[in-house]
Amino acid sequence: MESKKLEALLMAVDLGSFTKAAEVMGYTQSGLTHMMNSLEREVGFTLLERGRGGVRLTKDGERVAPAIREFLQANARLDSTIAQVASSRSEVIRVSAFASMAMHWLPSIIRRFREERPDVDVDIRMADHIRSPYELLAQGKMDVIFVSHQEEESGYEWIHLRDDTMYAVLPKDYPIDGRTGYPLSEFDGRDFIMPAQGFDKDIMRIFNRVGVKPHILPTAVDDPTVISMVEHGLGVSMMTELTLRGRGDGVLLVPVEPKSARELGMAVRAGEGRQASLQQFLECAQTVLAELEPK
Repeated sequence: MESKKLEALLMAVDLGSFTKAAEVMGYTQSGLTHMMNSLEREVGFTLLERGRGGVRLTKDGERVAPAIREFLQANARLDSTIAQVASSRSEVIRVSAFASMAMHWLPSIIRRFREERPDVDVDIRMADHIRSPYELLAQGKMDVIFVSHQEEESGYEWIHLRDDTMYAVLPKDYPIDGRTGYPLSEFDGRDFIMPAQGFDKDIMRIFNRVGVKPHILPTAVDDPTVISMVEHGLGVSMMTELTLRGRGDGVLLVPVEPKSARELGMAVRAGEGRQASLQQFLECAQTVLAELEPK
């Protein structure tokens, strides 16, 4: 039974006229009359008495009218509740992240956060360059970014999460001679395949610190391709533990010496009031990461 027919019934009774009810509800008089006839066929008895003095409820109509009003009020409350829930779900936390962090950390973080705040959505954007998340954050297009620490960037608050150890990525037959570490100096002058374009800053910072100058091959490939190229003897590379996780079967992975790492964490805009849901997301991320990868 359509609620519109019930609303029209009560409107006609309250106004005492099909003509007035039709004007208020935007129907023609004939259209409203047709609705009332259809309603009476559905219920199986006459609801309205029609006469020169207008319309009024029959005795049967008077018996069901209170229940009709209760039904319409409950229906209105339901519509209001649905609208409130839909409105509350419009809150979104916008996240940008390096691929390695998005792959290994974010699924667990988001799953836990959804349990705590099912009313808040999380929108994820993968970073295609080391600087792009910082730019998006500065422009107000992201609420939090999962990145490596870049001292030259400004205007953000940094939350340290983990140090991501650097490994030399070598062909399986590389003469490591039982060593447990790979000296950074050994990269000097050697054919070097740089990981994903735009993410070389963390690596070059380490090389520049120790004065090492590898022969960087002119490539612009993704991380799996870099690993495949090393596997086929086309050069060596250096990547972090998180980037290499689950990908190192065809190559030799040796931590570099002296020990080096990129600092991973979260950045949010500095000097702004932080919405409660974002603060809860940040805390959730720290809690989940402590469980996934205890320090």
